[in-house]
Amino acid sequence: MGANLDSTTMTETTSYKYDLGSFQRKITTSSSKAQTWFDRGLVWCYAFHHEESARCFERAIEEDSECAMAYWGLAFALGPNYNKPWDLFDEKELKATLGKINDANNRAKQFAPTVTELERALVNAVQVRVPKDLNETAFVACNKEYAEAMRLVYERFSDDLDVASLYADSLVCLSAWDLWDLKTGEPTPGARSLEAKAVLEKALQDSRSHGHPGIPHLYIHLMEMSKTPEAALVCADRLRKLSPDAGHLVHMPSHLDILVGDYRRAIDSNADACLADEKYVAEHGSTSFYMFYMMHNYHSLIYAAMFAGQSKVALDTVDRMEALLPVSLLRIESPPMADWLENFASVRVHVLVRFGRWEDLIRLEIPHDKQLHCVTTAMIHYGKGVAYAATGDIGNAEKERADLGAAVARIPASRICGDFPNRAQVVLQVGVAMLDGELEYRKGNYDMAFKHLETAIDLDDKLTYAEPWPWMQPTRHAYAALLMEQGRIEDAGAAYKADLGFDDSLPRARQHPNNVWALHGYHECLVKLGRKNEAGIVGQQLRVALAVADVTVKSSCFCRGSSPFDCRTLCAALSFVLCTCRSGVHGRPEANKPCKRAGWQRAIYLCRPQVHFSALMSRGPLAQPSGFHASALHMRYSMVADAPGILAAATRPTKTVLVRLCLLPPRGDFVPTQCRRPCT
Repeated sequence: MGANLDSTTMTETTSYKYDLGSFQRKITTSSSKAQTWFDRGLVWCYAFHHEESARCFERAIEEDSECAMAYWGLAFALGPNYNKPWDLFDEKELKATLGKINDANNRAKQFAPTVTELERALVNAVQVRVPKDLNETAFVACNKEYAEAMRLVYERFSDDLDVASLYADSLVCLSAWDLWDLKTGEPTPGARSLEAKAVLEKALQDSRSHGHPGIPHLYIHLMEMSKTPEAALVCADRLRKLSPDAGHLVHMPSHLDILVGDYRRAIDSNADACLADEKYVAEHGSTSFYMFYMMHNYHSLIYAAMFAGQSKVALDTVDRMEALLPVSLLRIESPPMADWLENFASVRVHVLVRFGRWEDLIRLEIPHDKQLHCVTTAMIHYGKGVAYAATGDIGNAEKERADLGAAVARIPASRICGDFPNRAQVVLQVGVAMLDGELEYRKGNYDMAFKHLETAIDLDDKLTYAEPWPWMQPTRHAYAALLMEQGRIEDAGAAYKADLGFDDSLPRARQHPNNVWALHGYHECLVKLGRKNEAGIVGQQLRVALAVADVTVKSSCFCRGSSPFDCRTLCAALSFVLCTCRSGVHGRPEANKPCKRAGWQRAIYLCRPQVHFSALMSRGPLAQPSGFHASALHMRYSMVADAPGILAAATRPTKTVLVRLCLLPPRGDFVPTQCRRPCT
């Protein structure tokens, strides 16, 4: 991750192509150009674009070879950070980087006697940021030593906003992405989150922080895992336009937007961030480690669009993201780009599953190099398996499930999935359990299906916090949708209520306020349960969410009601036609008549007379291994509804008996044998 000067970075000071805002920090230098390049380098550092930051500091050194702070900046930019600690540097990269840092540190110390006390304190502190050995113990030790050194600097210069930012950064890096216990809301053992919070909140009380790029960036990271992410919204709003061409800073407020359910604003912020990043890539190419941050911005845009039900935005962004993931980039070995970036090529599968694009999933091709694209290969097998199951092709779904297991086993432990720090082997266990649940559900093994789906939920909830969450469609959405299909309305309602954050059953970071999918599901539950007042309140939120979506939302997951038997086919198979009379919608035995209700997906028969049905499943080319016979389903004031699976009956101790006629199409023909008293 070295920062070598090239023709693209040797532009004149006045013709720099990126608008980073007006932030400045006066340093000891005899060159105004060195000052300008230093300011740019510091902004890029706060924006986590460490490579461009290092280039700017090198440019400052070229303008003033005795500028101690330029050397300090170079040493800082080349070192570890919140998203890339020392242990994630590969061996070759680590050795090369440490050599450059040591050189910069030595030069900074050489010129430190002529600078201010504060600058000298920073130069001395960064010296201990280098590990004394190349192992985990040494990495942890030097991080702690640096945080202690910065504490001493902060005690002397606590009113300096850059010192506050650098000290807070040293504290959060001690427990990167593990600052709070998601369940209790307390700091994780050993984390110094409360100290960082006190430092940053003191700085935020200073009006000068309104123009500082580092303070709000770190405060967002600090608070996003907490129980109160909304506490950082005000400073996040100040950050949105502060440095227009620093893509990661433009993106950062969207971490909070998503957590508070403001998906439209998250889409807008990430769209602006992606444009800023594309401007940079057009100038410098797409081979630097910053591509990880660029992919993260695309990923966040897609994630927000999925919650908003905006399929076009999500799929268009997938196209743009994939165009910047060529094989040549993934084959770079130092740093190991495939470990960091390859998983982003699998995001298309998440989007297609979210929007029920079964045929598109089935048409996806397995990558030629399965080892290089190991996460993508596994995700495609998952997506195909879900699609085949949803369309009733159990044989192919089972084949994809076997291929998924084999593909997951081939993924190296170093491969990241979603965003740092989650590993692909862990994340994809969620997909394995989800597909197992889908398969058992389509086979009619409902108890087993829901056990698998509950396992998927548990695995999903236990993933390490990341934004976006690495499993992009909440597992509760499919679970609750299929519970609805089985008439378990109260259970489904509880899942939706938790997902929306309407109770405290889930950690704050696992709640998805205002998402259109769970709003639709919860509203439907409330209506079915007769809770009209609550349904009215949720309905207002749902109307707003539906107005933004570009798809018709009928369920929290397209897996619900995805039986391949459409209205016409099912009616013909049952030899029934729906008609209407004073008693409601009910059945009359008329063979081979089409359904008269356009867009019908659920057959509902409400009959006053006692009716006797006998159904036979014949053996056909797609039939189950043995014949199926179910008879003597006596119904009084009954409702019969179709759903994927095997003929099942469920009774409730009420006057009305709920009976569910469940098909496993197209595996046989259901033949009604008699209706003792046809409806009139």
